[in-house]
Amino acid sequence: MCAHWSSAYANEKPNIVVTTGMIADAVSNIAEDHVNIKVLMGSGVDPHAYRQTRSDIVSLANADLVLWNGLYLEAQMEEFLIELGNERPVIAVAENVPHNLLIGSDEYVDRFDPHLWMNPNIWSYIVLNVRDALIEILPDAKTKLSDNAEIYMKEIEQLENYANNVLTSVPQKNRILLTSHDAFNYFGQAYGYDVIGIQGISTESEAGLKRISELVDLIIEKNIQAVFIETSVSDRNIRALVEGTRARGYKVSIGGELFSDAMGEPGSYEGTYIGMIDSNSTKIAIALGGDAPHAGMLNKLK
Repeated sequence: MCAHWSSAYANEKPNIVVTTGMIADAVSNIAEDHVNIKVLMGSGVDPHAYRQTRSDIVSLANADLVLWNGLYLEAQMEEFLIELGNERPVIAVAENVPHNLLIGSDEYVDRFDPHLWMNPNIWSYIVLNVRDALIEILPDAKTKLSDNAEIYMKEIEQLENYANNVLTSVPQKNRILLTSHDAFNYFGQAYGYDVIGIQGISTESEAGLKRISELVDLIIEKNIQAVFIETSVSDRNIRALVEGTRARGYKVSIGGELFSDAMGEPGSYEGTYIGMIDSNSTKIAIALGGDAPHAGMLNKLK
């Protein structure tokens, strides 16, 4: 199905369309300027609820390669992308990660949690899948693509070491991460945190008053110091939690804004995968009583 991009077309760059910024970051680090990249979902966009626009459909129909996460992350686009795969190379880069590394979903039978990027070690499998997909359409650049992927993987390994160091500096009793929705299960598994999302794995699930009331009780019972909002999810529920605890005479702070389903603004450090995870790890560690440099791993955080 995948037509090789031979040297006969050396002056024409293949058009790669990707759904999320995290996948785009892998493509740009591996392929550099050998390809044109279009990202469908930008900063602050919720992939669970995103539907393809008319211009997206045109871009997808003209793409030489389409890369999407899969595992029901792009729930509203899944049917369209599967059908498109009958016409051109469309690859769900997270779907052939070894299943023993995946976390099951209570919401969806036979589905897995799609937020793999929250664990850099697991995300490395996706990077290799992206590399292999790029080699298929750029076989003449195989050596360069492989070398770039290796460099990128080393940067991710450095990120993993940093995240592990700062996050394990948080006292054990404080390692409870409460956020807007269940995007951080892989994070919790990797670093030994209890993770609580007000909403489920999909932001489409609603949190009722009963859920908010239960979490207010939990915050007070566990003496949770900070809760976190997410850039791609409304902060309404988190603010309701803060107000609910204050009404009970307990003060919980907002520990910062985390990048869950989307990275930061394009062109910013937080708009890269490394910056996204660096920012999350640093903010969580500081807010929950750990030790981390405010400017992060590379002294680049705002």
